[in-house]
Amino acid sequence: MATLQQKLAEQIPKYRQKVKAFAKEHGAKEIGKVTVAQFLGGLRGVYGLLCDTSVVEPDKGLIIRGHPLLEIKDKWPEEIFFCLLTGEFPDEEAKKSLQLDLDKRSYVPEYVWDVLDSMPEDSHPMAMLNTAILVLEHESVFRKMYSEGMTKDQYWIPALEDALHILAKIPSIAAGVYRLRYGKGDIIPWTPGLDLGANYANMLGIPDPTGEFAELMRLYLTFHSDHEGGNVSAYTCFTVASALSDPYYAVSAGLNGLAGPLHGLANQECLNWILELMDEFDGVPTKKQIDEYTRDTLAAGKVVPGYGHAVLRTTDPRYKGFLEFGKKHIPEDPVFKTVATVFEVVPKVLKEFPKIKNPWPNVDAGSGSLLFHYGLREFEYYTVLFSVSRAMGMLAQLVLHRGIGTAINRPKSIDFNRLASLV
Repeated sequence: MATLQQKLAEQIPKYRQKVKAFAKEHGAKEIGKVTVAQFLGGLRGVYGLLCDTSVVEPDKGLIIRGHPLLEIKDKWPEEIFFCLLTGEFPDEEAKKSLQLDLDKRSYVPEYVWDVLDSMPEDSHPMAMLNTAILVLEHESVFRKMYSEGMTKDQYWIPALEDALHILAKIPSIAAGVYRLRYGKGDIIPWTPGLDLGANYANMLGIPDPTGEFAELMRLYLTFHSDHEGGNVSAYTCFTVASALSDPYYAVSAGLNGLAGPLHGLANQECLNWILELMDEFDGVPTKKQIDEYTRDTLAAGKVVPGYGHAVLRTTDPRYKGFLEFGKKHIPEDPVFKTVATVFEVVPKVLKEFPKIKNPWPNVDAGSGSLLFHYGLREFEYYTVLFSVSRAMGMLAQLVLHRGIGTAINRPKSIDFNRLASLV
């Protein structure tokens, strides 16, 4: 198989012409309508983006390039990134080529660490990560080539260069943020020859004698890599990139969106709820106690963190994958046992409430318990893990949009009086 660059050089011109021809033939046709509820409710369910990397089916969950997630969960993150971009998984030769390419790009300039060292000691790890990516904009190949002049059909080439540089550096930066922010010692360098997930696990410096933590990191990076184009982080990245801002600007912006409590902070809120539940009952609670605690939570006007999803109407396959990992490796861990038992109880309680459309767990309901077991207990850092993964999807989408020449994102806004006049 060809390298990633060769594969895209073959695919993108054909894809560009396909989209261009389709727009010419069908440009005047309508593809949907918008209700007032959708208009005022975050445009949920409104078709407004082209995204080939993945779809989220309400009854199936995440599907990456036609592959249901759990069917490809054992693929390494490098393979997932290759597939997000090309629709195909690399053969061993192409996989090794990509890994070698990432090895060569992995070095993080000293000026990045100097900036992070100068930040307040209690800086949020997400602020540190996003600052580092923005500081790295100095390295942007796209910006330099754009300034020198290039044709639109070439935009994807330097965008891919920037994407690969970011993908190779973000695990090192994220691991460095962890060690700097939490006083874990010297920064651990990237190890050539290790895969992306194992490298990240190793650079965090968390003891991993069995290799299970590296396995978890591979799974984590794969499961959070992409989730259509309309989630806050991906959509923010898309909007910024649509102005031809280079990938460093766009990814940093997207990850700022990921930092919000309604997006990337959810897994730590889920774990907090589990730990508070265990504190309430001095250990792993019984099903009856979980039922009682769940009803108390709902009666207090709160939600059960990790249950429900804006799109899904079934158990998130990412949750199933993490549950399977936990049952295989840490079945007797008390926090994980509590998470697994909650899954047996909470959906039954939530089904009693007609207003709750989705009583099933999403990915955040279980991932925190696994991180907690292996010693990663700095909850504020969990969103950084999510960011390292989601960067793959954002970068893949960005390169493809540069390839087809997607227009600047500029939806029309109206005031309330105009809205009222339309109904």
